[in-house]
Amino acid sequence: MGMRVVIRVRPGAVKAGVGGAYGDALVVKVAARAVEGRATEAALRAVAEALGVRRRDVRLVSGATSRDKIVEVDGDVAQLTREIDRLLGS
Repeated sequence: MGMRVVIRVRPGAVKAGVGGAYGDALVVKVAARAVEGRATEAALRAVAEALGVRRRDVRLVSGATSRDKIVEVDGDVAQLTREIDRLLGS
């Protein structure tokens, strides 16, 4: 079971982390630059860590070359929803 999450990636951040909102999207700051998919991969790893799931449980659905991406996260939907709400600051 899984759910889709909209994320907004901010590459080249001094301090990496997951949290805050950009519209309806969860903000993911990564140190990696947006070159050759490095920022996307770093964002997927960061989302997995922030939500307490394995990296393989987070898949990019759309937005490979955009700062706005949709990812699918496998796991307990109720638990994931609580974590995402917490990270968004709700």
